[in-house]
Amino acid sequence: MAEPPASCKTVLAGSVAKSLLAEVLEGLSKLEAPPLLVGFLANADPAARMYANWTDRTCRENGLPFQLREVDREQIEDSIVTANRDDLVDGIIVYYPIFNNRQDQYLQQIVDVTKDVEGLSHRYIFNMYQNIRFLDDSQVQKSVLPCTPLAIIKILEYLRVYNTILPYGNRLFGHSITVVNRSEVVGRPLAALLANDGACVYSVDVSGVQQFTRGEGIKKKRHEVVEKADWSVADCAPLSDVVISGVPGDEYKFPVHLLREGAVCINFSSEKNFGPEVKEKASIYVPAVGKVTIVVLIRNLLRSQILLSMLDQVDGKLSKLEMYDLQREIE
Repeated sequence: MAEPPASCKTVLAGSVAKSLLAEVLEGLSKLEAPPLLVGFLANADPAARMYANWTDRTCRENGLPFQLREVDREQIEDSIVTANRDDLVDGIIVYYPIFNNRQDQYLQQIVDVTKDVEGLSHRYIFNMYQNIRFLDDSQVQKSVLPCTPLAIIKILEYLRVYNTILPYGNRLFGHSITVVNRSEVVGRPLAALLANDGACVYSVDVSGVQQFTRGEGIKKKRHEVVEKADWSVADCAPLSDVVISGVPGDEYKFPVHLLREGAVCINFSSEKNFGPEVKEKASIYVPAVGKVTIVVLIRNLLRSQILLSMLDQVDGKLSKLEMYDLQREIE
């Protein structure tokens, strides 16, 4: 008698990245020349180094020029300003944390918005939290979103958690999602993006739980945040059909016994937040997101080139209509 199929499907980031990369490279092939991406590494963080190495390898494998510039953190500001002014540089990524304080936020704001492939400039962050999806009134120029949060969204789309029958912007309606991490770079933006797409999101960190939602019947234009007094992960995890965890360090392990049967579980920490027992409760488990994040980075680079071409249509290779079509191809 045949063994019953495993109850949990493990989905690797490489499978998701492969499908996205084909679409992105098709768009890049329509540009006059491959854009140059420059990365700045000004710390000794192993996760940042690994991210930089992945970026380098992915770019090389796909014929995209990439330069990793390792600088002292006291020189990082001048280095970014120099790259902003360099016409040969098309996209800039800075590997954080550097100072691990508000100075990192300042550095995010000095990257030229047309070269910001991380989606961390003020204009992009403002649009993201306000649920403004375009840079222009004609809704041609898409706003750039932060790489890792967008990578997780692309994974959820790949897993068909997003309901494509529903209108764009409402496709997570009916889903409850727990996000364990509320950092300004990943956790909070991710909670906002998921809530803006219609989900009820429980954002968990050491200070407690916040609920991100567009209100009853998702009638509000953008998400609102409510403190859940006295709540912990033990209260929200059993309510969630998706659990996403990204706690740094190797000491944290998500309490798998709290999972709802058949939940989708995604780990975006450089360490494994879920133990092997997660496969006994989850229906789908994604152990890492890094490879998807790199493809999203390249996708954002393409968006920056589209924006530049729109701002300089006289000398650009593509017409406004062609740029519009190209924009739609990488949705």
